[in-house]
Amino acid sequence: MEYRILGRTGIKVSAVGLGGEGFEGKNKEDTKVIVDKAMAEGINFIDIYNSNPEVRSHVGDALSHYPRESFVIEGHLGSMWENGQYRRTRNMTEVKVSYEDFLRRMQLDYVDVGMIHYVDDQKDFDQIFKGSMIDYAKDLQEKGIIKHLGLSTHNPDIAFKAVESGVIDVILFSINAAYDMLPASEDVNILFEDSTYNDRTYEGVDPKRDRLYQTCQNEGVALTVMKGFGAGILLKDETSPFKKALTPVQCLHYCLARPAVASVVVGISNIEELLAASAYTASTDEEKDYSQVLANAPRSVFNGHCMYCGHCAPCTKKIDVAMVNKYLDLALIQKEVPETLQNHYDLLEHHASECIECGACMRNCPFSVDIISKMKQAAKLFGH
Repeated sequence: MEYRILGRTGIKVSAVGLGGEGFEGKNKEDTKVIVDKAMAEGINFIDIYNSNPEVRSHVGDALSHYPRESFVIEGHLGSMWENGQYRRTRNMTEVKVSYEDFLRRMQLDYVDVGMIHYVDDQKDFDQIFKGSMIDYAKDLQEKGIIKHLGLSTHNPDIAFKAVESGVIDVILFSINAAYDMLPASEDVNILFEDSTYNDRTYEGVDPKRDRLYQTCQNEGVALTVMKGFGAGILLKDETSPFKKALTPVQCLHYCLARPAVASVVVGISNIEELLAASAYTASTDEEKDYSQVLANAPRSVFNGHCMYCGHCAPCTKKIDVAMVNKYLDLALIQKEVPETLQNHYDLLEHHASECIECGACMRNCPFSVDIISKMKQAAKLFGH
């Protein structure tokens, strides 16, 4: 495994890390299998944004078999669990209760990077950095419960603000070859509207994003990467905005080639996916080369496409919107719905037909997905 220094923290992390998405829906035994194999492959960096108590407990139990110094945890402040669903929160009572639950279930005396969770607009940033939440995070840091402070965002403008604050050492940022075509904006939603891409030609990394990466490098602020595979979209010819798939190794190399990037956290669901990611270290320069795939990039990318990030939650009817969208997208690239996929959908506790079109999910979505239309499409395709 390749290791990199996490910016000015001085912590050594694996270039490939584990993201929390892959642990959702896993039982204790399956979680341990993934963690054990990751550790055997030299993966020591794990990002846990999850508020799901079962995920926290299962991952904590799996890691309890290893010396604390053998792994690095990026754990999120502001992610809570309510009525069986994830919810982002800035309520300080909820923030504290949820983080205490995180520490207890993860069996941690300290967290290497305390990550302020999902900050995408200026108002939210100001509320955090001029209010009690940053004070709470700093208090945890003074007590040694959090070693370093981080912030997760999809928005380059907010990432710049985090760097300028002087207190953020690590930024969890969405990076991949397609995202880097997108212009920076304080309103993350407009990055995914049709008008954004009109007459736009791919000319390499957007200047502001490029400047962000360089600034982070210069300031010693480490970047850890989410959405490195574009939620799997980049891995298939049918769904890639470049009309040709990138391999996991090519996706990883693209991200790791950006200045300041220390690790790409991958939502790994099984051993096959884990090995495909960890193969990066042993891959050749030819296998890493992504230049030919990007050569004919189209003008429009990821416009309104679900990234399965889960920020649409909580749903008023408790529909797992991200999972419904994932099953829908998987089905749409095939001639007919496979029986196994239909079975997986059928086993969901709540289905797309239960959507009441309240629009709460669409207001939460950072990618401007027309979720109501997708729920209608899923209900029709899967029959309920």
